[in-house]
Amino acid sequence: MVYVRPDQGSYTIDRSLMNRRYVLQYILFFILGGIGLCPFKADAVPMKDDPNGFEGIPWGAAFSESPEFALVEDGRRVKGYELKQGPPAWGPAPLDSMRFVTIDGQFGRVTIRYHGSDAHQQIVRFLESKHGALDRTPGQIAGKFVKQGNWRGEETEISLTYDNRTDRGIIFVESRSIATKFADGMAPEPDNLGATY
Repeated sequence: MVYVRPDQGSYTIDRSLMNRRYVLQYILFFILGGIGLCPFKADAVPMKDDPNGFEGIPWGAAFSESPEFALVEDGRRVKGYELKQGPPAWGPAPLDSMRFVTIDGQFGRVTIRYHGSDAHQQIVRFLESKHGALDRTPGQIAGKFVKQGNWRGEETEISLTYDNRTDRGIIFVESRSIATKFADGMAPEPDNLGATY
């Protein structure tokens, strides 16, 4: 606050009010600056048709080796299976691999790997046609090097990540309820003395 002193013709500033004003300005600057500088995580698109499984296999189904499936990952709780004839067609793009993952005997995730920008574009169009369009607002699905998309239904979540630097993409299609077990199931097992490997 500024005061005029008529007897001396000069100004006197109330320092306590000025200090409070500067403090408030700095707080406002940091809040607004933080909002402007922090990257926002893209929200998931609500899935329009939740399959409650993958290609007709319901979440929670039991898996075992069979004429169609080979066991390729054999952990204590987590097991992975792949089709013996190789990854099937899933949409228009060729895939590098497709792994069906169980935890505690329950089918809960499919991991799909692919490569190439053409394959990426085809897969995104395929997923959008089945589950809904991604938010095309700048910064929501594409960064400088990594492109992401996420669809979330009541039972199923699909997460897609494509890295321009390596020209590789990965998709997780998983049960929302069973997926919470994977973090615990993939943790290293302690040995008898409590150490982990």
